[in-house]
Amino acid sequence: MSARGPRAAPPGDPDLGRVLTVPNLLSFGRLLCVPLFLWLLFGRDNRLAAAWLLAFLGATDWVDGFIARRYNQVSTLGKVLDPTADRILLAVGVISILVYGAVPPVIAELAIVREVSVGVLALVLGLLGAKRIDVNWWGKTGTFLLMVAFPLFLLGDGHGLANVVAWAVSVAGLVAGWYAFLLYIPQGLQALREGRETKRT
Repeated sequence: MSARGPRAAPPGDPDLGRVLTVPNLLSFGRLLCVPLFLWLLFGRDNRLAAAWLLAFLGATDWVDGFIARRYNQVSTLGKVLDPTADRILLAVGVISILVYGAVPPVIAELAIVREVSVGVLALVLGLLGAKRIDVNWWGKTGTFLLMVAFPLFLLGDGHGLANVVAWAVSVAGLVAGWYAFLLYIPQGLQALREGRETKRT
């Protein structure tokens, strides 16, 4: 979660200011594929292709995080772009699959409310002058699990093993996601205090 926009890279750490990194390109790629997902699902009515594309895009989130840490390609832009791309992709996926009728409404609604809650919290903290809050492990895990579950809901379309697994994974993802949101509240308050202290100094 990001309460503010990208900050300038700290002195002595130029890597944080890089833009053209592999993780950032993967995040951009996820965003560019959102219209393709919608076209496959609604334009071509190709449920299976749309599900596999969404699963592939969700997997790239893990890949870009691994590359960023393993090859020292963490950047300020990436810390904002990656969760933003995740949120957009998840929101579009959830709403689209809900409209298509392949996901139980209660699962989709809990996921949407959680994403809106995180977005509102980040916006409020940013307007109040809080320092940026990086996405925590629970938030990343919850998003990853949901990005596994929703393609499975689409593949199963309410039937079979894929639907059963989707239910289990989505419940785990929602628990992790909402727990992350609860953690963001005290983190946000601390970031707000730090932001105000920085302004006074």
